[in-house]
Amino acid sequence: MLFTETAVFTKRVKELLDDEAYRLLQVRLLIAPDAGDLIEGTGGLRKLRIPANGHGKRGGARVIYYHFNNAAQIAMLYIYPKIEQADLSTEQRRALKAVIEHWRHP
Repeated sequence: MLFTETAVFTKRVKELLDDEAYRLLQVRLLIAPDAGDLIEGTGGLRKLRIPANGHGKRGGARVIYYHFNNAAQIAMLYIYPKIEQADLSTEQRRALKAVIEHWRHP
């Protein structure tokens, strides 16, 4: 499985997860790429709750990703702490969906 990251994901993941926690997240997605909840109206984006910065899953971070079934690829799009925001805004959903559409049809 190939993991790709947006620039904002790369920056934020370094702030929120240590290397081991990120490795475990990748292993989890390798085993179950559909582990996250589908986000309605986004064309297949998923949100996964993970522990981060000493908080459990409930108060930890949210990872937004997309699994390209045919390409055996997972795009890591965005990560944020729950304390910062509970859900993606409508504008964020639109923007992330556009990123995926661009990657699907370059």
